Amino acid sequence: MTEHAVRPAATAAPPDVPGRTAADGGGRRALAPIAWRPLGAVAGLVAALLLATNGGYGYHRDELYFLMLRPDWGYRDQPPLTPAIARLADALFGGSLWGLRVPATLFVLAALLLAALLARELGGGALAQTLAAFGLGTGATTLIFGHVLLTAGFDLVVWLGIVLCAARALLRDQPRWWLAAGAVLGIGLYNKLLVVLLLIGLGAGLLAVGPRRILAGRWLWAGVALALLIGAPNLVYQLTHELPQADMATALADDRGAESRSTFVPFQFLLIGPPLAAVWLAGLVGLLRRRPWRPVRALAVAYLVVCVLVLVSGGQHYYSYGLLGALFAAGCVVVADWLGRGRRRLRASVVGAAYLVNALASAVMALPLLPVEVLGDSPVPGINVTAADSVGWPRYVDQVVRAYDELPPADRAAAVVLTANYGEAGALTRLGADRLPPIYSGHNELGYYGPPPESATVLVGVGVGEVGELRRFFGECRIAGRLDNGVGVDNEEQGVPIVVCQDRRLAWAELWPRIRHFD
Repeated sequence: MTEHAVRPAATAAPPDVPGRTAADGGGRRALAPIAWRPLGAVAGLVAALLLATNGGYGYHRDELYFLMLRPDWGYRDQPPLTPAIARLADALFGGSLWGLRVPATLFVLAALLLAALLARELGGGALAQTLAAFGLGTGATTLIFGHVLLTAGFDLVVWLGIVLCAARALLRDQPRWWLAAGAVLGIGLYNKLLVVLLLIGLGAGLLAVGPRRILAGRWLWAGVALALLIGAPNLVYQLTHELPQADMATALADDRGAESRSTFVPFQFLLIGPPLAAVWLAGLVGLLRRRPWRPVRALAVAYLVVCVLVLVSGGQHYYSYGLLGALFAAGCVVVADWLGRGRRRLRASVVGAAYLVNALASAVMALPLLPVEVLGDSPVPGINVTAADSVGWPRYVDQVVRAYDELPPADRAAAVVLTANYGEAGALTRLGADRLPPIYSGHNELGYYGPPPESATVLVGVGVGEVGELRRFFGECRIAGRLDNGVGVDNEEQGVPIVVCQDRRLAWAELWPRIRHFD
């Protein structure tokens, strides 16, 4: 399929071929109409699927963390936008898990529309637009982003929005679109500073393959200035707090860098789904080879540059997903071209089967379709860690409450809870705050919400270490139990100890710097 897909468009091409809609000489392009009806059908299907499953399994650890964070202009481990959206959704929907995830669904719907618009910008007609929307909207990673409220969901919208604006600036020769790209970039800075990688990738792409004149144009730099202006409060927060996100990036690389580097390349073929890997590869090749797409060749180079940067820095495999989505949209134009040639029925059957199989497999991997009782025996938790991280929180909380309730009254009055990570702290706060003493954690931003008061002489610890380790800091420690989700799902909390410690050897003010950590 790819061999046919990357050939330059012929003069008498079918409607989905860029040669029909882009003038080689740089004249004004006649774009195909936006395919509102099929796009609406795709959006309705994806929305129905996500909204029907949004309440499955339980809270994800990141969602619990967002709800625990106090309103601020920024945090040591992330900008403020997604936690603010989480608080707003929680308030609007009365504290329901389903309502908390409605914004995630909306982000996916925006992303699939942006993918369709990008396909249209590259010359795609109704078929290419529909393929882009359906394929990306039902891709494995997209469905995960739509099921759980994560920073990555809005980040996908930001990256695709910037790419669409850049494509319009370059293909239409309308440089004012760089201002729109700058506005989207500025907003994106409130969600994740990772979007700077896209800026670096695009700049490297323009420098490498052109059009280089854009780099000297005033509109591009006006867009950069607008982004800095919009994102200034968050950037000021970072500067005035000694660039904590740089420390966070280093901590992530130290913690997971080796594993991320070893799995990064294979995961590029899994992010949307293996059956559709050939589509984004065709888009990558097409962007480099198709003559009508010469003005946007930088997008292909940007993807490669971002991949190299993520590999070198030990970042996560999904950091490139926004650009991968853009390549996929380009590939859908190539696929629509390929379908318009000989053996149309056979080719349509092959493509249709690939898209359908990918959608079904992605839904099983990404969404809570399997009963939780069989989830632990399936390969899903090993592939989709968000599923594993959403299981067992109510049961875990009950087990910690039980350990606290078994303390003598005097010990309960002098107790605090300390957790190893923000997921545990968030779950105990969300689901058990009315049954427990004050809850603390040294993890990421929560480390700056401590230390506990010196009057707290009894520690109920969750995952903070085994008894032997803790006896360096406490005269007496014992295991009160171990967390068990009861369904055999091997997640980060399964089997960690619940400890009760007394006779603290150091003041909390001395202990706290040792407890506080980034990862």
